[in-house]
Amino acid sequence: MGTSEGYPTSPRPRTSAQETAVVGHPRAISRALLAWYATHGRPLPIRRASDPWAVLVAEVMSQQTRIDRVGGYWERFMTAYPTPAALAAAPLRDALRAWSGLGYNRRAMALRGAAEEMVDRHDGSVPGSVDELEALPGIGPYTARAVAAIAFGLPVAAVDVNVRRLVERLAGRPMSAREIQAEADRLVDARRPGDWTHAAMDFAAGACRRRAPACGTCPLARWCPSRGTPGEARLQRGAAGPFPETRRWLRGRLLAEIAALDGDAWQVIEGGRGNHDMTAVREALAELAADGLVELDGEGRARVP
Repeated sequence: MGTSEGYPTSPRPRTSAQETAVVGHPRAISRALLAWYATHGRPLPIRRASDPWAVLVAEVMSQQTRIDRVGGYWERFMTAYPTPAALAAAPLRDALRAWSGLGYNRRAMALRGAAEEMVDRHDGSVPGSVDELEALPGIGPYTARAVAAIAFGLPVAAVDVNVRRLVERLAGRPMSAREIQAEADRLVDARRPGDWTHAAMDFAAGACRRRAPACGTCPLARWCPSRGTPGEARLQRGAAGPFPETRRWLRGRLLAEIAALDGDAWQVIEGGRGNHDMTAVREALAELAADGLVELDGEGRARVP
């Protein structure tokens, strides 16, 4: 039997009836997962938050940043904007300053747009259903389900690439996104969906790793048809260059400079930045303008809208 991404592949297609229950012993798996988390879970201060807005901010920050890096930025942002209304009323320039250092600044702009939606349509509160959360700017299926489970106690699973791998290994075969979501939802402990969400994330990232999963000490091994068959290691990507040489660094540096200005002042952009010449600077500014993060006046000056 062949393998794919660390699990045996199925020799025959499944019927729709089989697709409704692929992973066996979901309750036992859930109990074992929560027991593992009680001993091995990361005690991150950010996880003590239960206020829906605080949870939403944390999850948006974690979209493209490791959650163990988010804590200090999250505390700073929540101090500045403790409610959706506070962020909705703030100039974009100020929101970007509070976000500074996290990168991927479009998240801050989308979060501000989501706050405006909450003020306009939800009386300034974070909505409590998955569908309403997904309708907010910048909130996709993963973030919506994470917030629904952690902040509102809904028995839904937030499926990222790591949880997807965990579910497929427990199923013993590749699965469609729809199947994975259904199986993950079946595995959620309905009494502790928030803890289960944190447990699945930590376990999938730290124990059921893509390379060299810890099958020998895995508490789920007895129910896992993929145990001991992690599959062939995939080729490593080429090593990334130093961060200051990346376009992401340049965009962040430029945006921080422009956002630091007071009022509607224009920043004159001259010369390169670090190892980036003026051509790279112009290209980065054009990208920031296309994302709606800055305005350009066509004469070498920029400002935050």
